[in-house]
Amino acid sequence: MSSSTPLKGIELVDCAKANASQGVTVAAELCGYKQDTTRFQQELQQACQEMGVEITELSDLITEQQTVRQKGGIEIAPDSPSSL
Repeated sequence: MSSSTPLKGIELVDCAKANASQGVTVAAELCGYKQDTTRFQQELQQACQEMGVEITELSDLITEQQTVRQKGGIEIAPDSPSSL
């Protein structure tokens, strides 16, 4: 669901991270910046700097765990709970 007002700070970073794999245009829309991707990226850079996080582009927010989930990695687990 997209925000009715542009998000700021940690909320912006969380929303951008959750939608980073969909691209800048979609992430900007969902974070409340509509088609203003330039302003979205500027606000995101500022929010990340305030948190001490260095990013150069939106895809820097995509974690390895998100990538594995999207690509359908394999799960390794014991056969039963008693054989841990």
